[in-house]
Amino acid sequence: MKPYTTIAIRAARKAGHILLKNIDHLERLTIENKGLNDYVSEVDKQAEQVILDTIRDAYPDHSILAEETGSYAGSGRDAEFEWVIDPLDGTTNYLHGFPQFAISIALKKRGILEMGIVYDPMREEMFQAYKGEGAYLNDRRIRVSDRISLSGALLGTGLPYRNEHYIDAYLKMLKALMLKTAGIRRPGSAALDFAYVAAGRFDGFWELGLSQWDFAAGALLIQEAGGTVTDITGGSQYLETGHVIAGNIKIQQQILSTIKPFLDELKK
Repeated sequence: MKPYTTIAIRAARKAGHILLKNIDHLERLTIENKGLNDYVSEVDKQAEQVILDTIRDAYPDHSILAEETGSYAGSGRDAEFEWVIDPLDGTTNYLHGFPQFAISIALKKRGILEMGIVYDPMREEMFQAYKGEGAYLNDRRIRVSDRISLSGALLGTGLPYRNEHYIDAYLKMLKALMLKTAGIRRPGSAALDFAYVAAGRFDGFWELGLSQWDFAAGALLIQEAGGTVTDITGGSQYLETGHVIAGNIKIQQQILSTIKPFLDELKK
């Protein structure tokens, strides 16, 4: 196991302990509203802090981009490394006691994803990937599904709660894909959705308006599991736009062709 992965896993497990310790006492939490349907509690902040402390102890000169505390510029040669952190992906689920949330930690070098882990503390599932070395779930190699058609496929998605501008176009995409697939699920944690695509639990996934920390680790998981991740035009700007399609190449292409007629509505 690479040293970066070891540190990420150690940090994720510490954060997971904080999440599990507090989930039975949700009524005590102070919850703030960061924006439209976007919440944060002291648990998010505590989990993020323990991740930051663990990473900074090991790599004090690395850059960091974290959901709650923002960006931190590294120094010297090590500044080319950037950690991308979501201490609690699925905050709304967590605050309702709905057991679908995760910790996501990725590492980029000169803007390229090098390492990613997604940790589900409720199920003790640690998804991990390192560039060029495959994707794993609790040390077992995982692969994306081999389904070749949307017929019979199970897709994951996320509703655009945070940006009303996307709703009309998204609903048309949803309807078009519902008519072609066996089912569509919206569990509420993009990090886990991406991990599930990597593990073949979902055949594909699409969403609009994600933040980089939601899926940076998951994107590498899918790529190392033999899948592909693109933006909704089929390009490579998914980390920049937050508009994402993922799956094996055949499923990704069929999702893309299905939603293509509605892309112009996003520009209005």
